Amino acid sequence: MNTYARHEHHDFLNAAQQALADPPLQEALVRLTSTLMAGNRRGYAALADSDALRSHAKRIKEHTLAHLDRYLEQLEAAVQKNGGHVHWASNAEEARQIVLDIARKTNTRRIVKSKSMTSEEIHLNPALEAAGIEVTETDFGEFIIQLAGERPSHLVAPAVHHTRESIARILSKYSGETLPDEAPALAKAGRRLLREKFRQADMGISGVNFAVAETGTIVLISNEGNIRMTTTCPRIHVALMGIEKVLPRWIDLPVFLKLLARAATGQALSVYTTLLTGPRRPGETDGPEEFHLVLLDNGRSRVLATPFRESLQCIRCGACLNACPVYRRIGGHAYGGVYSGPIGSILTPLYDSVADHPHLPHASSLCGACQAACPVKINIPHMLIGLRELQTHEKSKGRWEKWAYHLSAAVLRRPWLYRLALRCARLVLRPLAHEGWLRRLPGPGAAWTTVRDFPAPASRAFREQWRQLR
Repeated sequence: MNTYARHEHHDFLNAAQQALADPPLQEALVRLTSTLMAGNRRGYAALADSDALRSHAKRIKEHTLAHLDRYLEQLEAAVQKNGGHVHWASNAEEARQIVLDIARKTNTRRIVKSKSMTSEEIHLNPALEAAGIEVTETDFGEFIIQLAGERPSHLVAPAVHHTRESIARILSKYSGETLPDEAPALAKAGRRLLREKFRQADMGISGVNFAVAETGTIVLISNEGNIRMTTTCPRIHVALMGIEKVLPRWIDLPVFLKLLARAATGQALSVYTTLLTGPRRPGETDGPEEFHLVLLDNGRSRVLATPFRESLQCIRCGACLNACPVYRRIGGHAYGGVYSGPIGSILTPLYDSVADHPHLPHASSLCGACQAACPVKINIPHMLIGLRELQTHEKSKGRWEKWAYHLSAAVLRRPWLYRLALRCARLVLRPLAHEGWLRRLPGPGAAWTTVRDFPAPASRAFREQWRQLR
């Protein structure tokens, strides 16, 4: 079912061009990201001192990452004390195998899932389906893209690239009845189709927004009630968690609850905040018989030991995507990985390979809007520059590129040569300018002017103007 067809392309540049040529996608992106970005600003403004709270959250994350081994061991002990099981997965393959083993041991045939980017990261659904297990996404947006054979295009709004009309077509094809392209009717149809899935499911799989090491509690945040159905109706609950999601103490949790919803959608608090501490206890009527927590590394420990460890502070709110002028034009599928936008341009190369994703560190204007929107103030532009620096060191330069660098270094070291080069550029390029801009540059410069204009050299250099002023 997961064919990931729409705009799926390993070549970022070609995929971006496809997205730019898709008017419905452009309209959907502008509509959603503008709404969420405005909500982000309103949410921060409603706090007495949002800047201080964001700084406090960042300090908590920094402390946690500095002592990550201790807090993960504390979390494991607390979960086991509460009657749960903890599994450690060093990579995606191990995580998939752990879930498959649990499914086989518990005779699981049907699974319902709440929205989990971690499960997307390890490509869990195809592995379960290959084993003959029926898997149903129960978040409405995730359900739509599962039926469409796509992957999420946004951390918070996975089906942002779909319109009401396309959703109606997808649900009509699945249900065998013609549905109107009206939001209430589509939501009602979704509830009806999913309700039976909850009743029949043997296992529920969720992600984890936060896990409190002190108590062994996992925290799930959503605006739909599907998470509570997923984690309480089936007899088995499996939670997939990236190891960076742990928080040390119960008192730390409200700090992030205040920030996450505001950063993501502008809400003071999400509609559903679910706190789960182990399986159903004797005398309780709700909850699973077994609870399993899968702690996923998958490259995170490697990142922890690098200058990019700050990326592990991300709480997956999607705020940086909404603020990014690049994401707002091309959407999430063009990035080629599970995580998109500014933070995806860091996480995908780090978790996978910088060499395999050469364009992602450059998929940013470095305007800083992502950092301003981030609830934990991650310095995304700084890390993107760091990845570009890595590429520069790793990439072997061609003969012409080496010659260009040597020539520019020679010019910049010699003021008289710099002035001469400036005069030559003025003589050659100014006649080609129109209203102070060059629409087309000659030679290699043409690659720049195919998509943007280049400023023409000034009629007088700054040094000449300064000399005249003095």
